[in-house]
Amino acid sequence: MTTTPTEAARVRGRVDHPIIDADGHFVELGPLLHDEVVSYVEDVGGGALRERFLTTAASFDTSSSLADRGSDAVRRQWKAMPSWWGWQTAAVRDRATSHLPALLYERLDELGIDFTILYPSMALGYFEVTDEELSSVLCRAVNRYHARLFEPYRDRCTVGALIPMNTPAQAVAEVEYAVRELGAKSVLIAGYARRPIGAGGYRLDMFGLDSEYDYDPLWATCVDLGVAPVVHSALQQHRVTRSISNYVYNHVNGLAAAHESLCKSLFLSGVTNRFPELRIGFLEGGVAWACALFSGLVGHWEKRNRDAIGELDPDRLDVDALLEYFADYGDEAVTSRMGELREYFSRPAARPAQPDEFAAVGIDTVDDLRTRFEPSFYFGCEADDPLVAWAFRDDVNPLGARLRPVLGSDISHWDVRDMTEPVAEAFELVERGVISERDFRDLTFANPVRLHAGPNPKFFEGTVCASAAAELLGEVET
Repeated sequence: MTTTPTEAARVRGRVDHPIIDADGHFVELGPLLHDEVVSYVEDVGGGALRERFLTTAASFDTSSSLADRGSDAVRRQWKAMPSWWGWQTAAVRDRATSHLPALLYERLDELGIDFTILYPSMALGYFEVTDEELSSVLCRAVNRYHARLFEPYRDRCTVGALIPMNTPAQAVAEVEYAVRELGAKSVLIAGYARRPIGAGGYRLDMFGLDSEYDYDPLWATCVDLGVAPVVHSALQQHRVTRSISNYVYNHVNGLAAAHESLCKSLFLSGVTNRFPELRIGFLEGGVAWACALFSGLVGHWEKRNRDAIGELDPDRLDVDALLEYFADYGDEAVTSRMGELREYFSRPAARPAQPDEFAAVGIDTVDDLRTRFEPSFYFGCEADDPLVAWAFRDDVNPLGARLRPVLGSDISHWDVRDMTEPVAEAFELVERGVISERDFRDLTFANPVRLHAGPNPKFFEGTVCASAAAELLGEVET
């Protein structure tokens, strides 16, 4: 088929490296997905599990997500305004592309993309299922279906397998099945697990700090199997401050907030210290939050590391010297109560079980913070995000850090009005002098290769990027 040259294709012709889309999407055909899932659920769990699914199943189609907004339960439970009207309708060819793998495959050159790592859309809702047995079966049904659907296009496309995270054992089982049985090369993990607390409430477990489960077996499994878990979860429906009427309010920074919480939890609980080979991707939330987080971690370590924290120990306070200042400079309200104030400042300090809150991270010098953070985490950035430049500013980021963003086209979703725009739009940052051509290469090629082929050097074997990826891996430390 002859296609009209696009600006994206011209950008691809200009650069001397493949362009890898680290976060594209497709939109499932609802009736086909439903039939596939129901059939597999019944095959595995019989009629009882099928009915359990059907009685709790929710629609994740944005065309009908507002159907129950008139219910009293919306205000009573303060249900967040969901994504609505999320698929393109004006550009029918793009809409068809979002549903049909063959058409997407045919158009990749037009989109300026050599290889795309794809993730589903509606099926992401299955991550909210807290029934461990059911969520495992649902995600496995989806993974089997998508593996079959995209098999003919493996030289230019791969689909991330959905991994539920209600327990570590569940997650390990699904990663092993997806990689060993289905040949999955990318795994998309739920970004949190809901845990019940008192009075009918719940909290979000971020798999590290304060978790009642040990997720180290999962991270070890990912390292052993050579897969980099990536995350695409948002806090939209879980924030205390959520809106019941405005999706934009809920969506802005919804993914970034979830990613920051998870990244902090994994880092401070020592996951990157115990598993330095592990690579984790945070998709679609941008990288500005990560730059701010890294800066905050450095600043906190400098003031609250295991040595510095002693300067804040209340038991070290020289009460006699303090009271001399009170006597010299205090007014009558102070000096008339000196005995009481002495007793107040002399109280024994309450102490945490572990005063070094960076202990699990294994930090000896400030430079270790960069070692534990920079090579372990990758950040999905959309083409219209100018703040990607912050990641590359080693003159601004503490310790000369150069964080690792990856381009996520987000094709098939509402924010991509024309599928040929993302690559060209990302390159506009080069043309405007916001980022360099080296930065663009890292964003669209080197960092996606480091994320996925660093743990698995065979990731790009048999693809159109095979030789370029192998050459890169031979040149740089991943």
